[in-house]
Amino acid sequence: MKIVLLCGGQGTRLREETEYKPKPMVDIGGKPIVLHIMKLFAHYGLREFILCLGYKGDIIKDFFLNYEAMTTDFTIKLGRKHELTYHGAHEEQEFSVTLADTGANSMTGGRVRRIRKYISDDLFMVTYGDGVSDVNIPELIQFHKSHGKLATVTAVRPQSKFGVLNVKGDGLVEQFSEKPSIEGWVNMGYFVFHKKIFDYLRGDETMLEREPLERLAAEGQLMAFKHHGFFFAMDTYREYQLLNDMWATGRAPWKVWS
Repeated sequence: MKIVLLCGGQGTRLREETEYKPKPMVDIGGKPIVLHIMKLFAHYGLREFILCLGYKGDIIKDFFLNYEAMTTDFTIKLGRKHELTYHGAHEEQEFSVTLADTGANSMTGGRVRRIRKYISDDLFMVTYGDGVSDVNIPELIQFHKSHGKLATVTAVRPQSKFGVLNVKGDGLVEQFSEKPSIEGWVNMGYFVFHKKIFDYLRGDETMLEREPLERLAAEGQLMAFKHHGFFFAMDTYREYQLLNDMWATGRAPWKVWS
């Protein structure tokens, strides 16, 4: 099964890091966040990736083009009979990464539409290049296969960014909850789609989260896989710092690989 990663946005709310690099290339623990996401899928045996590039996509291309040289020792023979030999092996052996230019200004649905030629199986997955999770991928895929609909979105309960107070009329605080989970479910990505989803994608301006998913829901073709574990989307510099703190202190729930 192919894993499609949306890596083309500008990440304007994380301008401290994205001024010179795309958001999927922002480092968490010394490795780009997109690599953390890929390693989750690889942990479950899924190693075929399609990266939808846009803003500063050349930086992502350079990263993967030079990955072998930057992660292993190598011997190079200079001259006309140029030879290059890599020594040892890195942890990302057998990753297959298709780097697809999907346009500088394409919306999420438009980017998925542009990589249609790389999808051969009936099912494929799509997620964002900035959200890490410990979601159980085999359970998610099995859930999708069990209901027979065209699309599955993984949903998580949102967490309030503020402490919540239960306050009486006289101002007495009866209960204080620091950043509790709030009611409802939100889209965290980690979609499973049947290839018929391409019939719902009209052009570069198509936003996946608007008409396509709204139409699928109206037609009874969208199911939600409820994830009760960890999910964290990196949108701001503070969230970037929090993820790096989790990694540095050994409290990174998304690191399910050894």
